[in-house]
Amino acid sequence: MFKCTEEQQMIIDTVRRITAKEIAPRAAELDETGAFPEHARKLFAENGLLNPLLPVEYGGVGTSFFTFSMILEEIAKSCASTALLLIAQADGTLPIMHGGSEELKEKYLTRLGDGSPALTAIAATEPSAGSDVLSMRTNAVRKGDRYIVNGQKCFITNGSVADFFVLYAYTDPHKKAKGISALVVEKDFPGLVYGKNENKMGMRGSINSELFFEDMEVPLNNLVGAEGQGFSNLMHTLAMSRLFCASQAVGIAHGALNEAVHYARERVQFGKPIGALAPIQFMISDMAAAVESARLLTQKAAYLFDEGDRQQAELNAALAKFFASDTAMKVTTDAVQILGGYGYMKDYPVERMMRDAKLTQIYTGTNQIMRLVAGRSILGL
Repeated sequence: MFKCTEEQQMIIDTVRRITAKEIAPRAAELDETGAFPEHARKLFAENGLLNPLLPVEYGGVGTSFFTFSMILEEIAKSCASTALLLIAQADGTLPIMHGGSEELKEKYLTRLGDGSPALTAIAATEPSAGSDVLSMRTNAVRKGDRYIVNGQKCFITNGSVADFFVLYAYTDPHKKAKGISALVVEKDFPGLVYGKNENKMGMRGSINSELFFEDMEVPLNNLVGAEGQGFSNLMHTLAMSRLFCASQAVGIAHGALNEAVHYARERVQFGKPIGALAPIQFMISDMAAAVESARLLTQKAAYLFDEGDRQQAELNAALAKFFASDTAMKVTTDAVQILGGYGYMKDYPVERMMRDAKLTQIYTGTNQIMRLVAGRSILGL
């Protein structure tokens, strides 16, 4: 059992108050309109929550992974789209934190600190390169003091609203994994062209965009680390992002469980609340057990990242990601079932939670790939 420190509990209490007052009441509207949560961006920036992992020296608060995991879970109980805003911020920050030069960190990480509302992102996925990252076609050719980038990315969270983002491209395709590099791209770089924002099943309050690069110019000093280090940088970032996804999934599941419990206490059929019926009690018990199990596995992964045990942390993050997201899908589906016809209506949040849960089984590595990653690690392959 993992116990919060006094400081962590204060942070979570603050997040819980903000979520109840400002995030939860707008969750349905974001889903209905597909609007970006601008109110949340401003609110999080003002309270030091937009980039909790950002180190103190760059204007952040430098929270632990354990604390960030709990923040995501708390927000996702009410609005998964808003939690995804924070995940996208972390995904765009970590590659620079882990691989950038001090000059690059000063240039970009400081733009995220001290209450800044600036947004960032990570751009790796392509139409032909999802789970198979090495199939990416975007390339960056060195020319003088710049890289000339051509290609495209898709499904990029925060893509069209990010002030800057980390782009992965081949600088030497013949070297495969060792030929991929990471570059920091700003929104006004010549040659960056924005495509459509996707119309999605769930997490509709999060922006996912197409990005096109047509002879886009990127300064050489915007290279993250050295040429050829992009693949390892991306894998390290994605391993941590799986923890974030798991935390979000636990939050979605817990939120749906809360809704189901409330409804089962209030809904009267056959002369008594449906919660008095054994089949409903069985379902609620199974849902609660699954949520608690997913939470503990996720917290273990967060703890291991904080301890610096990278190998075990990445294994547990993969396990937590597929287990928590499968749990979220099962629990939200059961919540809809418990609410019956009302659960199928948009007047109740469980149908939104069910649609949101589906994405957690897909993004930052599908659950099939997660099982492959975990299995290989366990077997030492």
